[in-house]
Amino acid sequence: MHTFEYYDPPAKMSLNGRTRIITLELSKLDKIVKKPVDAMNVKEYWAVYFQYLTDKRKRRTINEILEREDGIAMASEVLQTISRDEAERFRLLSELKYELDTQSKLVYAKREAMKEGMKQGEKRGEKKAKVKVARNALAEGASVEFVGDITGLDIETIRNIQAKLSKSITK
Repeated sequence: MHTFEYYDPPAKMSLNGRTRIITLELSKLDKIVKKPVDAMNVKEYWAVYFQYLTDKRKRRTINEILEREDGIAMASEVLQTISRDEAERFRLLSELKYELDTQSKLVYAKREAMKEGMKQGEKRGEKKAKVKVARNALAEGASVEFVGDITGLDIETIRNIQAKLSKSITK
């Protein structure tokens, strides 16, 4: 643990401890954490708290420190509040992502349905055009096989068209 205080060189005086920088080498706390809590000083409390807060094996030591040092207990409350807020934020983000994913899937499904509907409509329109060509060709006396070749319609469909055409002519 190292403590630095600001010094005012022109006035040749310390700033009386109003501002201090304390650095802790957390990796060197193995000996300190083994000490009984009542044998630690406040700086050691803070160092142990920072280093071992999430270590479940040191939970009892951390709880003792929280009971003895009000500043650390207050810091712990703030950290818990931040953690709860963060967990709530993640939950809300997760809900939002789920809603957006669901909406995106619906939009995609609608687009695909529209594309399929357009294809079906084109096919129906294409078939109508083929039927019209077949009717005109049959009315001019073309053979069923020839009409099948030029339209791509099956023979049964062409014969049905021919039958309807014959009925309309006889009326």
